[in-house]
Amino acid sequence: MWQRRVEKATYPSATGTDQGARGPVEQTANYVQLFDANIRTFFREGLRVARRDPGMVAFLLRTLLRQRKAARTRGSWARRGVHVPPFMIASITNRCNLNCKGCYAKAHHRQPTPELSPGRLGEVFSEAQDLGISIILLAGGEPLTRPEILDITAQTPKVVFPLFTNGLLIDKTVVDALREQRNVVPVLSIEGHETETDDRRGEGVYRHLTAVMDKLRAAGVFFGTSTTITSQNMGAVLAGAYVRELYERGCRLFFFIEYVPVQPGTECLELDEEQRQRALARIDALRRDVPALFAAFPGDEAMYGGCLAAGRGFVHLGASGSLEPCPFSPYSDVSLADTSLVEALQSPLLRTIRESDVELAETTGGCALWERRDWVASLLT
Repeated sequence: MWQRRVEKATYPSATGTDQGARGPVEQTANYVQLFDANIRTFFREGLRVARRDPGMVAFLLRTLLRQRKAARTRGSWARRGVHVPPFMIASITNRCNLNCKGCYAKAHHRQPTPELSPGRLGEVFSEAQDLGISIILLAGGEPLTRPEILDITAQTPKVVFPLFTNGLLIDKTVVDALREQRNVVPVLSIEGHETETDDRRGEGVYRHLTAVMDKLRAAGVFFGTSTTITSQNMGAVLAGAYVRELYERGCRLFFFIEYVPVQPGTECLELDEEQRQRALARIDALRRDVPALFAAFPGDEAMYGGCLAAGRGFVHLGASGSLEPCPFSPYSDVSLADTSLVEALQSPLLRTIRESDVELAETTGGCALWERRDWVASLLT
C-alpha cells in the first residue's frame, strides 16, 4: 500500500530477517512507525507534484502537520491498549448507477440494509478524526448517489477524503463543491483506454470520464484515477504512454488496484507473484518518470509484516455501519449504528485477525483475507 520506495531503510527491523520469529503484536511499533513515515512521504511527494498550485501546496503543508499530530494521537491511544489505524475505507452506500463486470460490491450479494444516516455518518467521521484516523477513502457502490456526502466531509476538514467514483454524477454543483474542499480528492475509476473502459463499465463511460477530467482540470480541482490491474491489461495500463495521456488531462494521482477474483471463473485475471513484482517495479519506474503521485493496493505489504487489514493499517466501514476487516472480507461482529468507533476497533473479530501472524502472511495473490475468507467467516461461529 502507498509507495514502495519510501523510508524503508529508516526502520530495518520492520523488514529484517528476524521478522518471521515474531507475530504482529511484537512487530507493532516497527510497522506502525514505518506506515506512518510512508504516509508522510506520500504527502511530501504531493508538495512536489502540486508546486504550481499555491492553494494545494498550502493545504498539503497543513496536512503534513496534521499527519504528525494524528500519529501522536494514535500513539496515545495505543498506550491505552487501543490500536487505531491511520486509514479507513468507508463504503457509504451499496447503491450504484452502473453494473460493472467483476464488481466486488455486487459480488458479495449483501442483503439490503438501511444506510447510516447522514447525521450518524458525520458523527463517525468526527470521531475518526478525533482518534487520529487521518485518511478516509470514500467508496460504494457509487458514493455520489449520496450527494449529502460533500456536506458531511465539509464538517471534517482535517481528514483527507479520496473519493472513489465512476464520475457519472459529477456535475457543476459537485465540481463547485470539490473546488471549495481541498481535503476531498475525486478519484475517477477507469479501466484503460476507451475499449477496455466501456467493455467493463458500459458504452460511453470513457468519453464521459474524459469530459469530467477536462472540467475538473479547468476548475483547478486536484484529482486522480483508479485502475484495476489484471493479468491481461497490466502491460497497457502501466505503459508510460497511457499514464502520460491521463497526466496531460490533469490527473496527478494514480491508484493501481490488483484485481481480486470475487467473480467465479475470473481467477485467470489475478496477478501471480511474478506479475505482481513486475507491476510494482513498473509503478516505481513511472514514479520516477512522471511528476505525479502513485499508490498501489495492496502493494508490497510484506514490508509491514503482511496484510494491513482489520485495523493494522486500515479498516472498512460498510454502508449499514458494520466495521469489517476490509472490503473483500465483509464480516463483522460490531456495528457503528449503535457502537462508538473506539469500542468497535476493539472487537474480538478484528483483534483476532490482527494478532494472527500466520493468517496475515502474504499469499500467492494480492489479498490474504480474500484467500482465507473461510477462516475469517469461521471466527464468527
